[in-house]
Amino acid sequence: MERWLSVPRFSVYLAAADADRGRALALYEWNTQISAALLHDLAHVEVGLRNAYDRALSDRWPGPPHWTLAGDTVFAPVYRTRGRRRVDVNERPRDNLRQAIGNAGGPAARPGKVVAELMFGFWRYLSSAAHEKTLWVPALHRAFPRGTDRAAHVDGPVGRLHDLRNRVAHHEPLLTTDVAGRFADLLGLASRLEPRLGQHLQVTSNVSRLLTTRP
Repeated sequence: MERWLSVPRFSVYLAAADADRGRALALYEWNTQISAALLHDLAHVEVGLRNAYDRALSDRWPGPPHWTLAGDTVFAPVYRTRGRRRVDVNERPRDNLRQAIGNAGGPAARPGKVVAELMFGFWRYLSSAAHEKTLWVPALHRAFPRGTDRAAHVDGPVGRLHDLRNRVAHHEPLLTTDVAGRFADLLGLASRLEPRLGQHLQVTSNVSRLLTTRP
């Protein structure tokens, strides 16, 4: 088992299984199953989030050009003090957007293709406090129902789900992760984006079942 998993990786599961090698392998198998189940659910939420944000940004910056080609306007420089430095918090989104345009085929690419090329990390940081006045208030709050709190209902859950996605995408252990709490974040965000999405995940997700079968 160590030959394909590596000694350091398998040791995490051995420790959790009190050195029982059979139980440790069963625990590793469970970890891969629940990671796959979470990726299924996260895929729905990520696509739902980016499409909701695309609509909200398109309504605020109707163009032409599409907002993805107007990055210098949508993500105009906004400076914040970080320690002793002044930092443009929109520099990274502009860079992400330029890279996505290039990956999509250049400025002539369809907007939908550019949107699809943007990583979850791009969408995740659009709800941060640094973008509250420039993006949340004029545009992104419209992606959610009235009464949605930016920090509590969106930025907090999206940040935790982004961290979770990175862990499962890199096949990391979830043995000490509050998976039930992250699943609650996922369902809450999905239901705010689109109630039918939340209902769909309630029916199709395997996460709750797998939580009850942990070795």
